[in-house]
Amino acid sequence: MSAAWLDQDSLHPSLRDPLLGSIGFLNEVMGRFPDAISFAPGAPHPDFLTEIDIQRYTGRFLTHLRDEGRTPAQAQRLLYEYGPGRGIINGVVRDALHRDHGIDVDPDAIVITVGAQEGMLLVLRALFRSGSDVLAVVDPCFVGMTGAARLLDIERLAIGETPAGIDLDTLATACRNARRAGRRIRACYVAPDFSNPGGSRMTLAARRELLALAVREDFYVLEDDAYAFTAPSDEQLPPLKALDEAGRVIHIGTFAKVCFPGARVGYVVADQRVGHDGKRLADELATIKTMVTVNTSPLCQAVIAGMLLEHGRSLLELSRRKSALYRRNLHHLIGALDTHLGDVRPDRVAWNRPHGGFFVRMRLPVPVDVDLLERSASKYGVLWTPMAQFYLGGGGERQLRLSCSYLDTDQIDTGVRRLADFVKEEVRA
Repeated sequence: MSAAWLDQDSLHPSLRDPLLGSIGFLNEVMGRFPDAISFAPGAPHPDFLTEIDIQRYTGRFLTHLRDEGRTPAQAQRLLYEYGPGRGIINGVVRDALHRDHGIDVDPDAIVITVGAQEGMLLVLRALFRSGSDVLAVVDPCFVGMTGAARLLDIERLAIGETPAGIDLDTLATACRNARRAGRRIRACYVAPDFSNPGGSRMTLAARRELLALAVREDFYVLEDDAYAFTAPSDEQLPPLKALDEAGRVIHIGTFAKVCFPGARVGYVVADQRVGHDGKRLADELATIKTMVTVNTSPLCQAVIAGMLLEHGRSLLELSRRKSALYRRNLHHLIGALDTHLGDVRPDRVAWNRPHGGFFVRMRLPVPVDVDLLERSASKYGVLWTPMAQFYLGGGGERQLRLSCSYLDTDQIDTGVRRLADFVKEEVRA
């Protein structure tokens, strides 16, 4: 019996968008060139994965549940059942956010999600009711947010990025233009600390200005907090949610980088009031979640909570060693680029110098496409990520992204030497 044949045009049009296949494509290329040095994955360093003791962390959380008054049988059963859609570690996460960042919300204002990616999808589904609503995104933008919006048929508007984050003047103009056209900017997505892939960091003044603009123009700020932990302890800036006095910020976080990605645990802080019956936006997100993933794995939640509990309920303590390694790698990568490509004319090849996060952007004088990536991998043994997929408004066709998080310093040196050979010979820089 032959399989049924589907017309591509009968499926949702987002499935033809190259954006949706970008992450899978990079994994496929890495699989075909296992000996290449890969600057592609924005993944945690593998050494940290060897330290994870699932049983110990789960046991620590079970002890916490018993300390809260549950019997051993009740605590054990909580890990084996479906559990509430909102999550079972909300109190521990709330304590960490309050201790480290000054985010003061009730545990019920938090939803524990299947990674930050589900959190983005839930928030977009809840906020965007009308086809006249527009999502403003910093450009370049993390493909997880733009891809989720594409799946939901939400119009996305690219707002350029400056070294201090999203261009606030352009955003203000976009709000006015949308209003004149009978539309509205419903929400704006930003990653204020070392954005992926732009690498910018919003100043404290820019953060306050964005929040004031959100109040004036009546939009919500979707804050992605994936990379703030990589800042040195004496250079920490408050997240937007900690500065939010008007309830305009919906804070989206992940434990993929500070704990480990295989747990697939993230969270959303959504304390905004809905209606007049005491309901919060988090309640609505939890309801939507029951129709998407039902709940986040209680076992995975237990491991994450155990890690937090072992580190004094602190994300910063949990991530301190990781943060130091990622800063070391980033500085090493930039230094290696200076050493091996510093003699190249800057109008031909150039790169940015972020102070945190995982990524460096490089500009080349030729189109950075799939064919160029294949040549780089097969002939020179080095992989990277084309930047075009991160841009909604164009402009990334001659850029690539280098990630330093997954590598050791000797691998970075080898990779940059190969990259320099590739650039000087293939690009003729």
